[in-house]
Amino acid sequence: MAIIVDIDVMLAKRKMPVRVLAEKVGITPANLAVLKNGRAKAVRFTTLEALCEVLECQPGDLLRWESEDRWDSGGPSADELHPTAPWSQPTPQES
Repeated sequence: MAIIVDIDVMLAKRKMPVRVLAEKVGITPANLAVLKNGRAKAVRFTTLEALCEVLECQPGDLLRWESEDRWDSGGPSADELHPTAPWSQPTPQES
């Protein structure tokens, strides 16, 4: 999965148990475990907002993107899939 969930990191920084976070956010500990272990297929913005409020952090502190290439080096890169995409074009400084 390319989206990595770092709720464990924020819980450790805040020295907060999972059950306390779940209670303050208003979700079950089981649903929080699904989210923090990266098994969730989606997250509601209201849940993300509540997590950020309780943990006093930004959404980017809880979620980050990692390239699939990091996990599967056998596949094509984004530049190979989209050779005309803006990110694959050199900037004027690179030319």
